[in-house]
Amino acid sequence: MLATQNPIEQEGTYPLPEAQADRFLLKIKVGYPSYEEEVQIVDRFAGTAPEVKLRVLFSKASLMNLQAVVRQVPIANDLKHRIVKIVAETRKRPNLIEYGASPRASIGLVLAAKARAIASGRNYVSNEDINTMAYPVLRHRLILNFEAERKGMATDDAVKEILASVK
Repeated sequence: MLATQNPIEQEGTYPLPEAQADRFLLKIKVGYPSYEEEVQIVDRFAGTAPEVKLRVLFSKASLMNLQAVVRQVPIANDLKHRIVKIVAETRKRPNLIEYGASPRASIGLVLAAKARAIASGRNYVSNEDINTMAYPVLRHRLILNFEAERKGMATDDAVKEILASVK
């Protein structure tokens, strides 16, 4: 499932409660398009570009098979323990985080790291996979405390601090 939200104009959209946001695997930040990309968008939606025909890349069965393959990617016990420590650390930082991530984040980080390993052409999980996927897996699961927000911190800053402390 995908969801979008315009954080500037929230009229008609509302932030999800934490329990519902936690059900999304990733929160991916998407910036503005480049100038050329924006011209293509204008052309496509203003009627001058030809209609784009989508082609099926994955059938439902192949997608389900790929999900099963991801679950079979081995992960070393020390890396699995590091993931649990990272997520647990989000609940131990009252000076930074009001509410940390649930155990669902540990599961999500393991699966996302496994998927990244496959996408990178490897059949094993690395620390780089964990460090890279920690941001999109955790950024919507953390609620910063008032002091952190007052200092202008973002959840990615908190994730960075936690990753640096958990080796």
